[in-house]
Formats: sequence, C-alpha cells, structure tokens
Amino acid sequence: MRNLDAVFERLASSPFRTKFRLGAKDRAYLDSRGIKVVLDHARDFIGKRLAPAEPPNDGRQTPWRGHPVFVAQHATATCCRSCLAKWHGIPAGRELTPEEQEHVVQAIELWLSRTTS
Repeated sequence: MRNLDAVFERLASSPFRTKFRLGAKDRAYLDSRGIKVVLDHARDFIGKRLAPAEPPNDGRQTPWRGHPVFVAQHATATCCRSCLAKWHGIPAGRELTPEEQEHVVQAIELWLSRTTS
C-alpha cells in the first residue's frame, strides 16, 4: 500500500484523474448529509463492490455519477481492483484487508475534503 501523499502527487499529473469534480447535486448531497454519513456509505460501497477477491463486474462496478463517493473513487483511482493495483500498490486477486479498505476510504475522504474546501 502506497502512502496517500505519494499517490495524490501522482494523481495530480494525470489529466484523466484531475478532470473529476463534484457536480451541484453531489455537493448538495455531501453538504446535507455530512462527511461522516458519506464516508459510512463509502465503507459500505467498498466492502461490497471493491473488497472481494474477484468483484462482480470488476472495472465497471463503480458508476460515474450519482453519489459523491463514486466521483471520488474515479478521481482517486479507487474505482476498481486494477486501478488499486496500479496507483495504490494493492494487488488484485485477493480480498482487501480491513486496513486496505480503510486506506481506500481515507483516499476518498482526503479528495472530498480538498474538493470542498
């Protein structure tokens, strides 16, 4: 697992990753529910969609919009197992550990906090 500061430094040089922004609906959702609730949703999404050794529809399991977490996952390369391997150094083909799942949630939280400040 790579240090998030190093990951974010690399992400900043990716034209694809830097294009993601929260839309008005996602920002309003985050504002109305609060970061704690949104991160609880993130933990649930990660546990169900990303943590299994072989997630169903891997590479297509994260929608592009509809929740602030989905946008943050694409922006932070925590959207699928191949992106996790490439950007975060978390290998595919095995279940994510609780620490790795929390690493993903921390990446999402960091991106959301930087985006909304």
